[in-house]
Amino acid sequence: MVDAGQPPPPGAPGSPTGPQPEAAPAGTPVPPPAAQFAGAPPPWPPPAYSPYASPPFPPVPPARRSRVWLWVLLGSAAFFVFVLATFAFVYLTMGSEGGTTTAFSGFGDRIGVVDLDGVIITPSLVVRDLKRFAEDDSVKAIVLHINTPGGGVAATEEIYREVRRIQAEKKKKVVASVETVGASGGYYVASGCSKIFANNGSIVGSIGVIAEWVNYGDLLRWAKLKAVTMKAGALKDAGSPTRDLTPEERVYFQGLLDDMHGQFIRAVAEGRRLNPDDIKKLADGRVWTGEQALPLHLVDQVGDFQAAVYDTARSVGIRGEPTLVRPPRERRGLLDLAFGDSSEWLPDGAKLLESHVGFYYLWK
Repeated sequence: MVDAGQPPPPGAPGSPTGPQPEAAPAGTPVPPPAAQFAGAPPPWPPPAYSPYASPPFPPVPPARRSRVWLWVLLGSAAFFVFVLATFAFVYLTMGSEGGTTTAFSGFGDRIGVVDLDGVIITPSLVVRDLKRFAEDDSVKAIVLHINTPGGGVAATEEIYREVRRIQAEKKKKVVASVETVGASGGYYVASGCSKIFANNGSIVGSIGVIAEWVNYGDLLRWAKLKAVTMKAGALKDAGSPTRDLTPEERVYFQGLLDDMHGQFIRAVAEGRRLNPDDIKKLADGRVWTGEQALPLHLVDQVGDFQAAVYDTARSVGIRGEPTLVRPPRERRGLLDLAFGDSSEWLPDGAKLLESHVGFYYLWK
C-alpha cells in the first residue's frame, strides 16, 4: 500500500518514468483544480480556460442593410411636396369662396364686392379695391359690404369721397349692404352710396364725433413721478393725459368736435339727398335698428346681402344669377400658410385708437 504523502514508485502511473496520460486536444477546457470547489468561489472574470467562460461562437456575418429608412425618407419628401403644392393651390385660389371669384378672373357682366369690416384705421385698402372695380369695365356695379362701427375721421371721409367719385365720374352704381353694424363712420360711408340695404336688426346711425383718452395724472402723483413738458404755443400740449383740461382747452376741443360734426351732417345730407336740418335733428349720436331707420329715410330697404346683390344686378341689366367678384386677398407668407392666420395675435385696431388723443366717427 502506497502512502498518500509519498511520490508514486518508479514505473507506476503518474510517475516520471511511468506511462503519462494522453494530452487533451488543443481548445479542450481544462477542469479546475479540486481546491477551487472546496468552498472557494471561482475567479471572476474567469480565465480563458475556465469552464465558466462562454463557449466560442463562429463569427456572425454582417446583416444585409435594411432599406426601410430610405423608403421612409422618400415617402416623407413626397408628402411634403404634396402638402406644399396643396398650400400653393389654395394660396392662388383663396379669393374664390361662396360662389365668388377673385378680381380680374373671368369675363362677362359682374358685380364687384368690397368688404368694409372692422374699425376704420386706414382707407388705403378699401379705396384701392374701389378704384380697381371702377376701372374694370366688366364690373357693372359695386356692393359695399359694411360691418364696422366706424373709425378715424379723415380715413372715413376718404372712403366716402371715393364712393362719390366713382358714381359721379365713372357713372357706376355703388350700393351699401349693412350686415351687423353700420354706425358712425360706417354709416358716413354708406350715406354716400346710391342705395342702402340693412337687416331688420342691423345697427345704423350714430351721427356724431367722439374724442376720449385716459388721464393718468393721479397715478403719476401716487408713484411720485412728474411729467415734464416744454412747449411753444399755449395749446400745444392740449389734451395731455398727465393733467386735467383747462377751460380754454375744453372750448378749443369742443370747437373741433362741432366742426367735424357739421361735416358729418352735411355729408349725410348730400349723400342721402335730404335737408341738412332734417339730418341735424337725428344727429345726436344715437343708433337705430334697420327697421327703425327705414321710416327715418336713413336706409332705403330692409334686406340682407343677397337681396342687395339681386336688386343691384337687376338695376344694371344683369339677368339670371349675378357673378360676384371680390378683390384678391392680401398675400401672406409661407408661415401663415403653414400654421394659419396670425392676425389674432396682432393688436386690435380699436385698442390702438385708445393709445393717443384723436377724433373719431366711432360708435362705442
